[in-house]
Amino acid sequence: MKSEESQFPEKKPQRKTIPPYMKAISGSLGGIVEACCLQPIDVIKTRLQLDRSGNYRGIIHCGTTITRSEGVRALWKGLTPFATHLTLKYTLRMGSNAMFQSAFKDSESGKISNKGRLLSGFGAGVLEALAIVTPFEVVKIRLQQQRGLSPELLKYKGPVHCARLIIREEGILGLWAGAAPTVMRNGTNQAAMFTAKNAFDVLLWKKHEGDGKVLQPWQSMISGFLAGTAGPVCTGPFDVVKTRLMAQTREGGALKYKGMIHAIRTIYAEEGLLALWKGLLPRLMRIPPGQAIMWAVADQVTGFYEGRYLRGAPFSQSSLPLHFLAAIFFERSFS
Repeated sequence: MKSEESQFPEKKPQRKTIPPYMKAISGSLGGIVEACCLQPIDVIKTRLQLDRSGNYRGIIHCGTTITRSEGVRALWKGLTPFATHLTLKYTLRMGSNAMFQSAFKDSESGKISNKGRLLSGFGAGVLEALAIVTPFEVVKIRLQQQRGLSPELLKYKGPVHCARLIIREEGILGLWAGAAPTVMRNGTNQAAMFTAKNAFDVLLWKKHEGDGKVLQPWQSMISGFLAGTAGPVCTGPFDVVKTRLMAQTREGGALKYKGMIHAIRTIYAEEGLLALWKGLLPRLMRIPPGQAIMWAVADQVTGFYEGRYLRGAPFSQSSLPLHFLAAIFFERSFS
């Protein structure tokens, strides 16, 4: 006769994991740092994508032209909506991705398949595109496309004024212009990014999620940089179309672009195939470094939480500055 223990084997307790809200906090802190560092590249990218007459002859020429004609501060045009939208976007992205991954994890082993990781990333990208990215980017692009030094000559005086004017002239849905290509761009980007980041962590550093190992900031930056390179190449046309749809207004009659498919066809017919990848180089200059910065901060914050609250693991001396900042944050938040 089998013993009671053999009939009802004791289940192994599931390994503690970092909660979604902590992933969300790590993403928000990473977003703030990224926005402040990389806003000029985003301004240059937007100007190049909106340049139909060939005023700018490349990234450097565009940057110097903006600085010479509008001042250095023009390179940080739209920083307020950009920083706010990045912070909210990363908060939602990291938190929702963690929640989706929890739903796709195997109930017994606690592991997630590559398919589950892709779907989790895609779902997080779609959610952030609809809830945060589209309205904030509409305001940001409208502000960035304005040229001139004198404030009285500018149509939009600031982010709030811009949003109000769009709603008044185009309706509330005007803030969601270009939603379809934004959803496709962000969904594809995040599906690839989260899967690639995990793959590079395992391949390069033998780091598995929840194993208690905290990557050095430079290791997180390398993984994040590599994970952020594939998305811009694959989603270039969606990004160009998104920018064109968001930038157009109803001034002077009907809208030039009727929707995502019509915009792709029109751009291809009028400007050629390569026009659908306009601004690719500045995107590659902005997104991979942005992911490197964001993951360097996020991994340190989650690593500190995991080491202090889940495992009591020590941390490396080279990560002291970031861990010190994380310690201050946690002491104030959870004490």
